[in-house]
Amino acid sequence: MRNSDSGLRRVVMIVALANLAYFAVEFAVAMAIGSASLLADSADFLEDASVNLLIFLAMAWSAKSRARVGMAMSLILLAPALAFLWTAWHKLLNPLPPMPVALSLAGLGALAVNLGCAYLLAAYRDAGGSLTRAAFLSARNDAFGNVAIVAAGLVTAFLWHSAWPDLVIGFAIAAMNLDAAKEVWEAAREEHDSVA
Repeated sequence: MRNSDSGLRRVVMIVALANLAYFAVEFAVAMAIGSASLLADSADFLEDASVNLLIFLAMAWSAKSRARVGMAMSLILLAPALAFLWTAWHKLLNPLPPMPVALSLAGLGALAVNLGCAYLLAAYRDAGGSLTRAAFLSARNDAFGNVAIVAAGLVTAFLWHSAWPDLVIGFAIAAMNLDAAKEVWEAAREEHDSVA
């Protein structure tokens, strides 16, 4: 195994464990405060942990197999969007705003985790094929979503005590996941076609 492969395997395992740990934190906070955006984001952390664990395992596979897994990953990237839609439906039936301080603090923690993961993955985003690209795009997009979660908490606390800021950010997170899924599908398709 080349040094770059060994380095990538180490990085994706660290990223997988960080995402799994923060999934537990964010899920607990989302349930405690009734936040749709945190629940969607926690599902995203679980998805990111799965993607990175799969990258770790797939490094020993052929390029064609990795491309197929990359296409499957594009479908997995849809999971947080579906989780959000379910949560949003329930939130619309009971439109209580989440606790804004807890929402912002959980968003800041998520931002720190995602920035750290994006930084670690940046060195490998173009070297590891569609799977590594999926992991990098996910961490990068999640950091933008985390900034928006913090903003939703601030808006709820100081401007508009409503469930809508939380729901709007949740819709944005779902849309980013759909875009990332499309990008990963296209990259995996190209990779698959080039080795076919």
